Amino acid sequence: MKNVTDSFVFLGHWPSAESFGVNTDILATNLINLSVVIGVLIFFGKGVLNDLLDNRKQRILNTIRNSEELRGRAIERLENARARLRKVEMEADQFRVTGYSEIEREKMNLINSTYKTLEQLENYKNETIHFEQQRAINQVRQRVFQQALQGALGTLNSCLNNELHLRTINANIGMFGAMNQITD
Repeated sequence: MKNVTDSFVFLGHWPSAESFGVNTDILATNLINLSVVIGVLIFFGKGVLNDLLDNRKQRILNTIRNSEELRGRAIERLENARARLRKVEMEADQFRVTGYSEIEREKMNLINSTYKTLEQLENYKNETIHFEQQRAINQVRQRVFQQALQGALGTLNSCLNNELHLRTINANIGMFGAMNQITD
């Protein structure tokens, strides 16, 4: 305590402490002014500074909490997207397998249909050939018959004289007359 009292006594020995006036010693006055300003700032600014730091701390904590929540939601959405991707990949694989089997089935149906069509065309061709053969045979028969008939008529006309002709006509008339009597 003696040191504190000595310091006040020592202040009395300053040349500027004897009278009130302007101190021209810049270094001494700046130190005093700075210490007063710093003391006032510490005394009054301590609460404001604590409030500012607390507010800043709360904002940082809130930002961290919000970031954690956003991260959690992002992870959840990512997992949902991965699950949907797996589901879509499985469906795509199923469609691919189903598509390949459908293609094979359609291919077999097309091959079978083509074979059936070829068989029908072959049958139609055979029927057409058979029909044309029958028609050609009938035409040949008709020509042979016509030629045979013309040959027989020629032979008859050359061999047939008027007397033979009259007898044949009379015999035919007699046959017709006998047929009419039987039918009546």
